[in-house]
Amino acid sequence: MIPRTLVLLPVILALALWALWPDRGESFAIGQKAPEISGGPWINSEPLSLSDLKGRVIVVEFWTYG
Repeated sequence: MIPRTLVLLPVILALALWALWPDRGESFAIGQKAPEISGGPWINSEPLSLSDLKGRVIVVEFWTYG
């Protein structure tokens, strides 16, 4: 039988690493301006900016080939 401390040790280590992990600075909050969408080629339209989409409901679907 494995001692309880050996079972809890990886959990405690994972929690400690998660708590100490540096913040990437990418936190978002209600009321903040959304970041511009950047990346690969646009399909079925010319590239749009957030100012082009202001006041509209937008659905963004991210996918990749796999």
